[in-house]
Amino acid sequence: MHDNSRCINCERGIADAAQKFCPNCGQPTPAHRIDWHFLGHELEHSVLHMDRGILYSLKQLMLRPGQLLRDYIEGRRGNQVKPLLLITMMSAAVVLLNRVLTGDSMMDTRAAEAMVAGQALPPEMMRLMAAYRAVADWIETHFAAYTLMLLPIEASVFWLVFRRYSKLNYPEWLVITTLLTVQVFVIWTLLVLLHRWVPQPQVWAGVIGMIYGAVSLVQFFTDRPFWSTTWRTLLGFLAFAVISTALTAATTPVVMLLM
Repeated sequence: MHDNSRCINCERGIADAAQKFCPNCGQPTPAHRIDWHFLGHELEHSVLHMDRGILYSLKQLMLRPGQLLRDYIEGRRGNQVKPLLLITMMSAAVVLLNRVLTGDSMMDTRAAEAMVAGQALPPEMMRLMAAYRAVADWIETHFAAYTLMLLPIEASVFWLVFRRYSKLNYPEWLVITTLLTVQVFVIWTLLVLLHRWVPQPQVWAGVIGMIYGAVSLVQFFTDRPFWSTTWRTLLGFLAFAVISTALTAATTPVVMLLM
């Protein structure tokens, strides 16, 4: 086992037994062996801790979204989980629950397939439908990556819509739109759990997510008029929905040519 009189990371001497972290590199001291007690401690303090951690950040994001956004932008981030970690975990949760509970893909292709069911389609249309299913399958398999690829576009849209309205820069909007997308995934997760009574949860998640995002930004921009913030938020969400749908649609013919 490691000599607990020195930091295992940088070899700096440990001053006394009460020292919890190395002042040189921040390594926890002493280094604890990974056992059941260690794993339970990590679970409690990283995920379940009431004052910080994933559940704390999600609770604040859903119950006090404006305050959380303001705290993060202004630098009070000590108790918050990083936005990229949140969005990665929630996207994985949505995919897993959607697959297990509903059996549907993230892009529901049933409506498009129902429109042409029983029809004798020309070969080009058949290839187009196959390409569309291939795109849907790729999004299903790489949903977290797909979400991260779209975030810069969403941030650009909101930055443009609010450009003369606030002094937020593009990276700050990238953080805000990431957290607003996490909200949508939380709502989507809850609706998937209720899919027997709520059909097409992905559609409802998008609608409710836009409303929730508007409420969040109204709480964030406390010094701005309510309606001015609301219409800008809804315009941002609608513009992003059109752009992301157009990009996905434009990808389908490209895939068809490659098939």
